[in-house]
Amino acid sequence: MNRRMIIYMVGSIILLEAVVLMLPTIVALCYQELNGVFAFSLTIIIASVTGLVMRLVAKPHSRVIYAREGFIIVTFAWLFLSLLGCLPFLISQEIPNFFDAFFETVSGFTTTGASILREVESMSYGMLFWRSFTHWLGGMGVLVLIMAILPSDSGRSIHILRAEMAGPVVGKIVPKIKETARILYYLYFALTFLEFVFLLLGQMPLFDAAVHALGTAGTGGFGIHSDSIASYSPYIQWVITVFMVLFGVNFNLFYFLLLRKFKTVFGNRELWFYLGILLVASGIITYSIYPIYNNFGDSVRHSCFQVASIVSTAGFSTADFNLWPDLAKGVIFILMFLGGCAGSTAGGLKLSRVIIMLKAIQKDIRHLLHPRSVAAVKFEGKTLDDETMHGVTTYFALYIVLIAATFLLLSFEPSFDVQSNLTASVTCCNNVGPGFGLVGPMEGFGGYSWFSKLVLTFAMLFGRLEIYPVLLAFYPRTWTKK
Repeated sequence: MNRRMIIYMVGSIILLEAVVLMLPTIVALCYQELNGVFAFSLTIIIASVTGLVMRLVAKPHSRVIYAREGFIIVTFAWLFLSLLGCLPFLISQEIPNFFDAFFETVSGFTTTGASILREVESMSYGMLFWRSFTHWLGGMGVLVLIMAILPSDSGRSIHILRAEMAGPVVGKIVPKIKETARILYYLYFALTFLEFVFLLLGQMPLFDAAVHALGTAGTGGFGIHSDSIASYSPYIQWVITVFMVLFGVNFNLFYFLLLRKFKTVFGNRELWFYLGILLVASGIITYSIYPIYNNFGDSVRHSCFQVASIVSTAGFSTADFNLWPDLAKGVIFILMFLGGCAGSTAGGLKLSRVIIMLKAIQKDIRHLLHPRSVAAVKFEGKTLDDETMHGVTTYFALYIVLIAATFLLLSFEPSFDVQSNLTASVTCCNNVGPGFGLVGPMEGFGGYSWFSKLVLTFAMLFGRLEIYPVLLAFYPRTWTKK
């Protein structure tokens, strides 16, 4: 166990947070928010001192990172990021309660978008920018950013990438992991900037365009209005819809598209499965909500937006789907589990896992009909080995246990009904954001007790880091020498 390297890397992450906190500080300065400037400045000092001390005290003799260290680094980096990231809210007293501030910050970094705030308009510009910027940082992964910008002599940084990036199988786009991280962030930045430009073309105010581009890119969903995106024009809603869909796609495919490897891109089955789900779900919901709007164009727009928002786990909304018919709500509830493609900024179970499990079921049915037959499960043209298959099925079992445990713990909450607690568990574990009932798109999570908020906070962390890193970080045998 390379404990020094773990502390050193976490310290590096904290120093990076101190640097990026300068951006909301500049925003607060531009809007002459002295309270915000003080809060961010003090947090920068605390983060800088903490990060420097950790790096100096634990300067590693060896920079080699194995899978175990990778999982631990990712888990503790995200915990420290969130603990320090909530300080501006506490210091400025815009969110005076620690559990509320911690919940809001973790929701931001994990790109969940669940909020304890009912009147978000009352927040300062600097704090609103910081909320949305946490989405952007957490979307692609903070440690992926570290690998992209800092020199590393460890040939095993792939373990960090796999621990932080979502999906059953994560590999390198190019031979060098540092170049892979850079390519991912180049694509991420380019798509974010492109959306920002399109939003400006729709006459969206500069600040609004910036925070919504950041929130869409990270598939987070923090808005700056209590009605989310409902008050904006249909053009802006369609732009955000398109980019929510794009950010739910595996980023490797964008790279292959730039290389003109069209056969690889358009032969990707997960991509077609993803687009098919979007199309079918949008069609069903359009049919279901048409009697409410009595306008085909509005029905299509609201259904496409909400489907893209839920599947990509962005969590934005243009309407209160709490009031929609049961058929539409049923489809949305199912979509909360699925998520986007592996290698995207979306949360959820991931469609690659869904496809693999469906293929495994098909294989077992064939084996029951023809016991002597030997059939292999293939995904994207490759035969999956037993280790991958076992990993997918084990993850799914843990995933169900996580949701069930979260729901059970929330059930002690006397003021929330079963529907609200169940969907709160599902949306937080899948990093979706809004649920049904008292945690609907026009409601919030502020009514929960400190204990329930803490439960949901860790559910969001488990969901974003895909369970294993957090489990292993707190598993006693992980820290033994052998």
